[in-house]
Amino acid sequence: MDLDVAQVRAFVRTAEELHFGRAAGTLAISQQALSKRIARLESLLGIELFRRGGNGVRLTEAGQRFLLPARQVVAAADAAVAAVVGTDDPLRVDVWGHLYAPMRTLAQVAGRAGDWTSGHGRDLPSVTTALLRGDIDAAFGRVHPPLPAGLAHRLVRLEPVDAVLSEDHPLAAEPALRPDQLRGSVLWAPGPLNRLDFLNRFADRFGIRNTATSVNLGLAHFLAEVAEEPRRFSLLPADVPLPEVPGLRSVPLVDPTPLYAWSLLWRTGDAHPGLAGLTAACAGEAGRRRWLEYDPARDWLPEPPTSEAPTSDPVGAQAGACVDDGGPKAGSQLLGMRTVSMM
Repeated sequence: MDLDVAQVRAFVRTAEELHFGRAAGTLAISQQALSKRIARLESLLGIELFRRGGNGVRLTEAGQRFLLPARQVVAAADAAVAAVVGTDDPLRVDVWGHLYAPMRTLAQVAGRAGDWTSGHGRDLPSVTTALLRGDIDAAFGRVHPPLPAGLAHRLVRLEPVDAVLSEDHPLAAEPALRPDQLRGSVLWAPGPLNRLDFLNRFADRFGIRNTATSVNLGLAHFLAEVAEEPRRFSLLPADVPLPEVPGLRSVPLVDPTPLYAWSLLWRTGDAHPGLAGLTAACAGEAGRRRWLEYDPARDWLPEPPTSEAPTSDPVGAQAGACVDDGGPKAGSQLLGMRTVSMM
């Protein structure tokens, strides 16, 4: 049975959008043309891939089984074309988690990472969708489960997190705070807490029951809101440059120290040629700056990292060899760069 790549691509886009009109728009074809391609594919396979009804479009069980190999077919076809015609296109890297300034880290490796351009993803779900569509080649931010099949990520940096609070907060004069000392305070979040995994997991782990939600209008506005109310606090990676906000204090967190995990995320199976250079640059910088030190007795991560890495990952093998810059300190482990495949 010979598959038509255009038909398979139409299926993949429709499965991602679950809307025929939007899927057709991403392919720059009419909805009628998209429907015909899918109908021909279903006819060839002899099975229905979508259910269409009053509640919208959804995948059948057969469609769900077909989706991952269909993505691989499209990726392989694109890679075959690129291998013949070649490409000088720069690596396209989106970042997300903008309040925490992800470009700080990438800027430190930019000169050694080859030719790449940065974009701005809205959040992790939007970035994973863009990766699976092939709209971008990689992304950088905090990765957390669940992730769609067909993506892999590698830890780049573990950054200590501070508490930011008003100078009038009862704990503002402390040189350092334990996370559980904040239980009587109000966690101020820059959006719905159920969409902010790190803050949500922090609140759950350390018993922070009082939370409130703001609108993300940028870091200066957000911190000004924290500073204006003595019971509020929020969290910020320690190296984020603080804007001039009157009445704001930043206090380190200890026993344990929360760590914010920055990772590089990409699509498996059809990596852009520039991805290896970016991962190697990140690995080298992580080794020099000891970005990946982690002591489970001293630090807290929502998902403690593991040391397994697939041996079949050529990018991982190249990057992983660059990390250890003198060995771990006593009582801690220096985490090597690794790939976690979400299959």
